[in-house]
Amino acid sequence: MYAAVRRYEGVTDPAEAGRLVNEGFVPLVRRIPGFVAYYWVDAGNGVMVSTSVFEDQSGAEESVSRAADFVRDNLAALLPNPPRVMAGDVVAFA
Repeated sequence: MYAAVRRYEGVTDPAEAGRLVNEGFVPLVRRIPGFVAYYWVDAGNGVMVSTSVFEDQSGAEESVSRAADFVRDNLAALLPNPPRVMAGDVVAFA
């Protein structure tokens, strides 16, 4: 498995961002081949974190690309700063 984590800072309305992600991005990410799981977390203090898990690296990379497009087209006002993106092989899980 392979995971991509995106950390967004300066989120202006976490509740609305969560609603838009749930209604708009979740259906998109689920259709990416190799999809395993997706999480959108409100970490508090204007920080939100997404985690996408896929069977392979190509799915995770596609999720990062689609997330960038979705944020640009739907969340730019709520997520004004570019995310910090980290990705890698999942080496332990439960």
